[in-house]
Amino acid sequence: MKKVVIIGATGEIGMYIADYFCNTAKNEYEVIAVGRRETDFFETYGIAYYCVDIRQAEAFDVLPKEDVYAVIYTAGMMPGRMQGYDPMRYLETNVCGTLNVLEYCRKAGVDRLIFTQTIRDLGNKIGRERIEADAPRDFSYTGDHAVYVISKNAAVDLIEHYYQEYGLKRFIFRLPTIYMYTPNKYYSVDGEKKIMGFRHMIDQAICGNDVEVWGDVSRAHDILYVKDLARLFYLACKADATDGGVYNAGTGIPVSILDQASGMIEVFGTEEKKSRLVLCPQKPNARQYDIDIAKTVKELGYEPAYSYTEYLKDFKKEMEEDRFRTLFEP
Repeated sequence: MKKVVIIGATGEIGMYIADYFCNTAKNEYEVIAVGRRETDFFETYGIAYYCVDIRQAEAFDVLPKEDVYAVIYTAGMMPGRMQGYDPMRYLETNVCGTLNVLEYCRKAGVDRLIFTQTIRDLGNKIGRERIEADAPRDFSYTGDHAVYVISKNAAVDLIEHYYQEYGLKRFIFRLPTIYMYTPNKYYSVDGEKKIMGFRHMIDQAICGNDVEVWGDVSRAHDILYVKDLARLFYLACKADATDGGVYNAGTGIPVSILDQASGMIEVFGTEEKKSRLVLCPQKPNARQYDIDIAKTVKELGYEPAYSYTEYLKDFKKEMEEDRFRTLFEP
């Protein structure tokens, strides 16, 4: 059976990818999970797990070398998970780590690599125009995200080199924020820990407290649920009419901040104590972006399965079950 190696399986996206493949494609692929932490979590799935530091080339020696069809590579260092600011960590993980992954793919004769790029490679277009899949890079060289974006762009360039030099097919997905339940509701902003805005709004809706909607309530952005992303990766594994390229991951349907807040109140609130929507036009605007997924639909046959409301309902179910809790325990 063909093997699919998931590098980053202990991460927030990776754990859902591994879960999807184990439950949906278990008769098609043998799943191999790879992460940076020691854990016995994947024993419950009956799949092999390897602890690998992607920054160390020799660490890949433990991974299988035969019948490896695809590598799904979601591991990396990102600003939202960095305490303080150490740009060298971006280069060590996102650039050197990618080169090590590529060398593993080359030596193992891997057919295709599936990789996650940041939407910030088109950061100067966000909020100004629709994000096209094949648009040339247009990002800011200033700010705390600059080295991160540079490192991800370098990784994409290395991947393209391995495609043109060695024929390694590449499916590179440009990601906006991926929405999912995890026990961790915090991220870093300029190196400081803060609660994620949408998690705070959900908490308020659960408690029946007022839910504030800031700025222009018509501002909208794409809400991509992690389980639709997992299906995208599966479709990339199945694609046989293309060598891949850069694809936008999304739904193609922006949801306004007002509709987001209203949906949270409806799904997470109770009849006994329903939150009020409180408009705060004097406060900063929410982000806004519109993603074109036409190429993704055409070449990969992708169609989002989760509407905004369906995503919220499934998020609530995942929160109640807390299936991945042990991955986050010390």
